[in-house]
Amino acid sequence: MQKVDVLKNLKEIGLVPVLRAESVDKALALAEAIAAGGVTVLEITMTVPGAIQVMRRLAEQRPDILIGAGTVLDAETARMCILEGAQFVVSPALNLQTIEMCHRYSIAVLPGALTPTEIVTAWQAGADVVKVFPASAMGGAKYLTALKGPLPHVEMIPTGGVSLATAAEFLHAGAFALGVGSDLVNAKAMAEGKPELVTESAKKYLAIVKEFQSKN
Repeated sequence: MQKVDVLKNLKEIGLVPVLRAESVDKALALAEAIAAGGVTVLEITMTVPGAIQVMRRLAEQRPDILIGAGTVLDAETARMCILEGAQFVVSPALNLQTIEMCHRYSIAVLPGALTPTEIVTAWQAGADVVKVFPASAMGGAKYLTALKGPLPHVEMIPTGGVSLATAAEFLHAGAFALGVGSDLVNAKAMAEGKPELVTESAKKYLAIVKEFQSKN
């Protein structure tokens, strides 16, 4: 898939579940539960034991899922993830060498930034979308609204503090898509043998996104 198509899909689905788990099998089970709810985008964080194996297996078994690598802190890790099937790369911080590496492979890159200076620096360095993290620490959707005032041209994905209660507010604030953590990627529900709770949550998030898109 070309980078332009990856970015188009990210915007259309409107959600980037941040997948964290204690093992490869638990990560794959979470991925299946989320995808069953119609959310076919996943950010596999490098904090997952065996994260590379998760990406490889999903790339082989679920070509319908758009796979991203998350918590990528350096260019070498980015390259490794890209070679294993990652179609976009996400970081909690700004690393210019990582952006350069993603450009080399024509892979979408979403570096993390928080302040206006960091966000502009990331955008000028070639970020396709800037991950505003942690958004909740700066006031949530109101902070995104404040950023989009002087920076309407910068695409932003807020992460941190996004929930079913705040999702619509973030979308109205101008989010390109929503980075969603434990409110959707519910490891506790999976541990209790209730994957249907994750699937149902995915459907609810998707409904919020689709309702917003239908009116805008």
